[in-house]
This record gives sequence, structure tokens and C-alpha cells, in this order.
Amino acid sequence: MLDTVRKNPVGKGQNGSVVAQNGTLNPRLLVLQARRVFVVTLLYAALLSACISLLQLTMPLYMLQVYDRVLNSQSIDSLTALTVLAVAALLVYGVLEFIRTLSFQAMGSAVTRRLNLPLLTAAVQASVDQGVSRATQSLRDLTELRGFLTSPAVSAPLDAAWSPIFLGALYLLHPLFGVVGTISVALLLCCGVVTDLLTRQLMKEANQANIESVSKIGASLRHAEAIEAMGMLPALAKRWRAAQMHALDLLETSGSRSRAMSSITRVIRYTIQVATLAAGALLVLKQEVTPGAMMASSVLIGRLLQPFDSVIENWRQWVLAVAGWRRIETALNEDLAVRQAMPTPHSDGDLVIDRLVYAAPGVDVPIIKGISFSLAPGEVLGLVGPSAAGKSTLARLLVGILKPTSGGVFLDGNNVYLWERASFGRVAGYLPQSVSLLEGTIRDNIARMEDSDPHRVLEAARQAEVHEMIGRLPLGYDTPVGDGHLTLSGGQRQRIALARCLYDRPRLIVLDEPNANLDAVGERALIRAIEKARDDGAIVVMIAHRPTIMEVADKLLVLENGRITQFGQRTDVVASMTSGQSSREVVAS
Repeated sequence: MLDTVRKNPVGKGQNGSVVAQNGTLNPRLLVLQARRVFVVTLLYAALLSACISLLQLTMPLYMLQVYDRVLNSQSIDSLTALTVLAVAALLVYGVLEFIRTLSFQAMGSAVTRRLNLPLLTAAVQASVDQGVSRATQSLRDLTELRGFLTSPAVSAPLDAAWSPIFLGALYLLHPLFGVVGTISVALLLCCGVVTDLLTRQLMKEANQANIESVSKIGASLRHAEAIEAMGMLPALAKRWRAAQMHALDLLETSGSRSRAMSSITRVIRYTIQVATLAAGALLVLKQEVTPGAMMASSVLIGRLLQPFDSVIENWRQWVLAVAGWRRIETALNEDLAVRQAMPTPHSDGDLVIDRLVYAAPGVDVPIIKGISFSLAPGEVLGLVGPSAAGKSTLARLLVGILKPTSGGVFLDGNNVYLWERASFGRVAGYLPQSVSLLEGTIRDNIARMEDSDPHRVLEAARQAEVHEMIGRLPLGYDTPVGDGHLTLSGGQRQRIALARCLYDRPRLIVLDEPNANLDAVGERALIRAIEKARDDGAIVVMIAHRPTIMEVADKLLVLENGRITQFGQRTDVVASMTSGQSSREVVAS
């Protein structure tokens, strides 16, 4: 069973696949397969728990026999035989307990292996749509869920499920012991219900408040320079402290209630054990049970109540784990982009935008409103228009970051949104408006974090004309960049990002404000790189406000309020614009 859980591939289930019949990843199947891992492992662990519970009768039975037989008969042979049997049973108990622990560990690892890549994919998509805080929360939830599945808290309900074994043994010893055990279980169950009623909603609100507090401060810290320069830290700290104190107040209240109920439960448990011994002593005095039965009943009542006590004590972990799992399900169902899982071959065809409409989630008015045009290999399109016209949104749609509301973007007949991401990355290059480099070396960033051929890295760097600039850095292409490493200027980051965009000679290149941080030398290098890509047969779409770069464009598209107002050859579009504006002013608009 452990091998089945460990070896079951991430992409396939034993009775199904995370890939739907149309070749796309199916979030519903991912969730169902993760649940199947839970169910299969829990059933297996439940069977082990039954055996473990039976073996835990060893100590009360051993005490019963020692008190009632060995001490009366004074037989050393009987004592030896009973001791050997008890030790053997306890050894088997230890082995089964270890196997059960391994099964939970395997379950946690299997769930993590199945969901980590889909969740990472969903996190990337969520960061595009909703910001980084939503993206990272589901990844934290998966780590915390795995920690919960490998903790002792997860086995307590299984042990409690087999409590009738000990309850039956108590009834066999004497009906009074059974009645005490039944009342005891009922009392602890009531304590559990009261704990849930007192803490569930508070813990949910506290957890949500804490998540929001952390996400807000994390989002603010990304603008640390502005905060420090303009003295916004005191006001920001005041807001964060208020949110944090609200979350802490909720956590403390729920924690206090939970600890109070745990203390009450423990007192009830110890009181019940005292009552059991008192009842046993009374029955011994009346000669209705033997001293061995009295001692055995005390051990049995303790074992009967222990899992219920553990469930109540670890109730908070269960509530948080359930909430985390629900957030994981939500992330997979809402954030995971449904794309093809089958790689698509390299493409050299036309780029066709067909009746493309895009409206942001929760917004009724579309940003892109039914636009259509096409580009052939070797054509350069300049995309211009006023602010908030939808240019950057269109750029994201062209490279499949955003899902169209209707219509689509097709490269050589393939839907770029549904395109399997790894194979799409081999035919597409994208330079976003906000340039960032990933944690790693410059070579890693240009090669898109792959183990690549150095010659292809050098080719991309030379095409972007950053080879000499990189050579002047402390470690050249092995210079680490990212948080805590070498600080590059905006122009340096943009030119390295351009090399990353041009890596491996992509067929579709989308540049959003590629010259925003470039000086005249960098801009000339950019123009030469675009010309070389065009001569190589690539389709290039670029957005820019500075007119000089638009001179390399073959066609112009003027976008206003999400609609195309002009499209065609650059000279024709410029000539047809409103009289009184120079061609450079038209392009810059």
C-alpha cells in the first residue's frame, strides 16, 4: 500500500487521470485524486488502528492474569509465559504503530507530489489576477497540510473509532465498568461539541484576519523605497498593528476557549479514572470482581478516553487543516488555468486574433471589446493608443497569460491560452512592462531557469547586445541577481530581460514598453534586435510611447477604449490620422 501511494504518478491516478479527454488539465480530477489518496490511506490506517487497539488490550489482560492467577498460584512458569506473550504482543504493536506512521507520512508526501506543481501553476495565475498574497497562501497551506498529516493529531479520530473494543472489554469485566465508560465517552463527546461551538467561527475569522494582515504588509513592503523616502512607515505601521492586533485578539480568544475546554476535559478524564478505581474497589469489597479486574478496568478506561482527549486537545489543528484544504481546493478550482497537458509542436504560422473579448473577473465592462486582426511571420506590429486603452491587457492575451472572455488568440491555429506552457515558452518571448529578474544567475535568467546550452545563452545576449555589459559584471554570466544580490539599474534589468525574451529564437515576441528604461544606445540596440528577429521570421508585437522605436514597425494598430480605430501599414495609418498632428505625435499618442 505504501508503494502504491509513493509510486503513483503525479499526472495519473490508478482509476483516472488529471488530464481530461480533450487533453487539458482538470482541476476537479486533481482534487478527486487527492481525496482518493486521503480515503485509501485512512481506510488502510483504520484497519491498522483496529489491530493496534486489539493489541493495546495486552496490558490490562496481563495485569488481570498476574493479579488473579500468578499471585494466587505463585507460578513462575505462568508469569514467564505471560510476560513473553505480552512482550511479543507489544513488539507487534510497535511495528504496526510504525507502519501506520509511515502510511500517514506517505499520504502527506503523495498529496504534496500530486498538488505542488498544479498549485504552483495556480499560484502563478493567481499572482497575475489577484496579487502575490493569494498566490503564496495556497503554497503555505499545502506545506501546513503535509505537516498536519504527519502529526499525531491525525490518528486520534481513528483510535476513537475503535473505542467500542475497550468499552466492550469493560462490560465484560463488569456492567458497572461499562456504564462508567459509556457515560465518560458521552461527557467527552459533549466537551468536543462545546469546544467546536466555542472556537470554530473565531478560529476561522482569526485565521482569515491573519492572512489578510500578512498579505497587506507583504504588498506594502514591495514599495519599500517609496515608504522610506516619503516617511509613510509610521502610518503604515499603525494600520498594520491595528489589523495584527485584531487577528491576535481573535486568536487569543479562541485559544483561551480551546485551552479551557482542554483543561476541563482533562479534569473530567482524571476524575473518571478515580471514579473507576473507587467503583472497582467497591466491587472488590463486595467480592463481585477480582483485584485484577479492578486494575485492568483502570487501564481500560484510560485507554478508552485517551483518543477523545487527544481529539479535543488537537481540535484547533483539525479546524486549521480543514480550512487550509478548502483554500487549496478553491485555488485549484478557481486559479488553476485549464490548459492542454500535451505539448504542441514548434509553430511558424500566422498570429490570428479572432473577435477577442476580455473582461476582468467581477467586472461587467470588457477591457478588450471584440477585436480581430492577423499578422504573418516576419511582420512587426506597433501597438499604440492612450493610457488605459487596453494595450498591456492585449499583450497579456497574446501570450496566453489571461483567459479570453470570448474569442481567442491563435498561433498557427493553436489557441495560445490553452497551449501547454513549456512548449509554448519555446515559441514565445515576452518582455513585460514591469521588468523583474528571478533569483539565480544572469545565465539562469536568460535561459529561463533551464539547464541550457551556453551557446544559446550567448546568442540571445549578443542579439540583445548585452554580452559586453554582462562581461563587465563581477562574475559575468554567473553573477547572481535577485533579492540580496547585485543591484542592477533599470536599463540593465530591461536589457537582460530582452535577452531572456529572445532566448532560443522565439516565433512570437511581445514587448510591452521595451524602451522604458533605455538610453539612446540601448534603444538602438533594441531596434537592431527587433530587425534581426523580423528577418529571422518572428512575429513581433511591441507597445511603446516613444516614437523612434515605432519606425521599425511594418504595421500600426491604434487601440482606443478596447477597440481598434486604425490598423494597417504604418505609413498608411500615420497618413490617415487626423490632420494637424505630426506622424511622431500620432505614434506617441
